[in-house]
Amino acid sequence: EDFSCLGTMISVPQLIAASIGASIVVGITSTYAGSALYRAISKRLKACKIVQGASGRAHYTLAPSPAVRKIASAYKWYSPAFSPKDVPRFYDMASLTESPATFKAVIDIYVERYSRRGGPTIIAGYDARGFALGAPIAVALGIPFVLLRKDCKSPGVLVESSGYEKEYAEEKVDKMCLRVGSIKRGDRVALVDDLIATGGTAIAGMQLVEELGAEVFEFTAVVSLPVLQGIDKIRSYKQGVFKDTPIFTLLDDDTIGDANGGDPKGWKEGGRVLKTSDANRCMLQYGLS
Repeated sequence: EDFSCLGTMISVPQLIAASIGASIVVGITSTYAGSALYRAISKRLKACKIVQGASGRAHYTLAPSPAVRKIASAYKWYSPAFSPKDVPRFYDMASLTESPATFKAVIDIYVERYSRRGGPTIIAGYDARGFALGAPIAVALGIPFVLLRKDCKSPGVLVESSGYEKEYAEEKVDKMCLRVGSIKRGDRVALVDDLIATGGTAIAGMQLVEELGAEVFEFTAVVSLPVLQGIDKIRSYKQGVFKDTPIFTLLDDDTIGDANGGDPKGWKEGGRVLKTSDANRCMLQYGLS
């Protein structure tokens, strides 16, 4: 896999070592160093070009390139028949995390972007896929990672957002919460999620950060769904309180394309949840991976 445009950067293991001590990172470093693919990618990293996004003002994205297409080609989506939610395409964050080279390429983009002087002082990830994406970014930068939880699932004393709607219907309106003290006045907070659809989830986190007296440094997501106009909704929220807040997306759903559908062909097993005794047979029969 060729990620040759993704920036001349310090590796994640080096950054982790700087922030939490070399002894802890020995195992991680040896694992990465033993990977020929990782070494090849590391040698070929060059600066990523950031361009204006389709949504205009303060929306940034990656310029089309072979490396960006490589990331997009690794990102699978599933139809409602094979998804936990009734949406046309459910984008599977696990298809990135299960490919170490691809996932590291994505993390390195953010590390390069946020490691410059005046970058964020906190990374906050949205429940739940934002946790997988945001935590390694924060560790690499040596700054705190804060969990934005749904429906008061964090312990301690909490603050809670207004309810928000998502791209799929649910009986109960979700709210985001933060533990009091995790974000303080004057912090610069980069908010991280896997996807931006209607913008409701993004706004909930941005609202909390702003009302606590901190700055929304940037909202970022790997995938944008422009047809749902989420960025426009963020811009118009409360007479434009976030109209100039930077938004950074790596890909949109057009970049990912139809060929990335992960539904198994010729499925004859009934529902999508199998008995463990059938898993190996179905994996071979339907080419599941």
